[in-house]
Amino acid sequence: MTESPGGSERVPSRDRRRFPGISSRAYEHPADRSALVALRKLSGFDTVFKTLSGLLPERSLRLMFLSDSVRVSDQQFAHLNDMLRDACYILDLEKVPPMYVNQDPSPNAMCIGLDEPIIVLTTGLVELLDEEEMRAVIGHEVGHALSGHAVYRTVLLFLTNLALKIAWIPLGNVAVMAIVTALREWFRKSELSADRAGLLVGQDLQASMRGLMKLAGGNHLHEMNVDAFLQQAEEYEAGGDLRDSVLKVLNMLPRSHPFTTVRAAELKKWSASRDYQRIMDGHYPRREEDKDTSVSESFRESAAHYAESVRTSKDPLMGLVRDIAGGAGDLGGKLRDTVFRGGSRPGGSGGANGTGGTDGPDAGGPEGPSGR
Repeated sequence: MTESPGGSERVPSRDRRRFPGISSRAYEHPADRSALVALRKLSGFDTVFKTLSGLLPERSLRLMFLSDSVRVSDQQFAHLNDMLRDACYILDLEKVPPMYVNQDPSPNAMCIGLDEPIIVLTTGLVELLDEEEMRAVIGHEVGHALSGHAVYRTVLLFLTNLALKIAWIPLGNVAVMAIVTALREWFRKSELSADRAGLLVGQDLQASMRGLMKLAGGNHLHEMNVDAFLQQAEEYEAGGDLRDSVLKVLNMLPRSHPFTTVRAAELKKWSASRDYQRIMDGHYPRREEDKDTSVSESFRESAAHYAESVRTSKDPLMGLVRDIAGGAGDLGGKLRDTVFRGGSRPGGSGGANGTGGTDGPDAGGPEGPSGR
């Protein structure tokens, strides 16, 4: 870090582009952006819930971190404090949020709070990442703060908890699960948005890739390879048959974060996009324009993104969706071929009951680890 000629303003320690007045819409995933634009249009929506923050555990959490964690400052974890100021300077976040380091061997970071967001890093994460990787993570959390994810996540979780109390109403559980499923889908997309913010702050794609790879495989860089790691994401998307596609959906539903290989692949794809290049060239939406953003246009962009995802996906289930949408003539045959790809079909050489086919892993097996 260096000081400006005036002696007061902190600036990044190496040449990184800064984005004065940047709107979070510049880096938000289309599905995340459409939800946030709609919520921001509800005048007073978050203000009401901020006034109710005393009913939520926010105050308790603040006191807990203040009393039992280390607050980052010029005197404590000074290098993290420099990175936090860098991130806020680059994304033009006027008020630097408080940041704490909490003793926890699991690598994790979060941005929480209704009234004012706070950032928490675990010791497991601090010990795992190098300086450039950590810079991307702190940029990720500052991106959450700039987008207002902390406010809206807390608000919607509050609404979800309220809905759980009325789950005894007929079909109440169905309605609640629909809300929870939709929330988790948004949460996952908001993580992709924050990954993009982390890249804008760190401006080092390889560091962002390494950080995600370490979250998956630990501090063994000499044993890992970014290209091979990204290949896993491609194999995950395209591999298997329809049964595997269903298992992918079931594995994803309880998670708040996308799978790590998928996050890496999505970030690499965005870094090669025209949208990213335009931001780096200084052409991006400004906060002063947020009030004029069209909700309908944002939802159209989100719908277009999902349609494009289905069109380009290599997943067998998405291929079936394309066939249905395209009015496939022999849909029954395509479904049979997709389900039994790699195994024997009923009535084939495996016998009339298909006993010669190869079964996949037990769908009732243990649940995979949660994301970070």
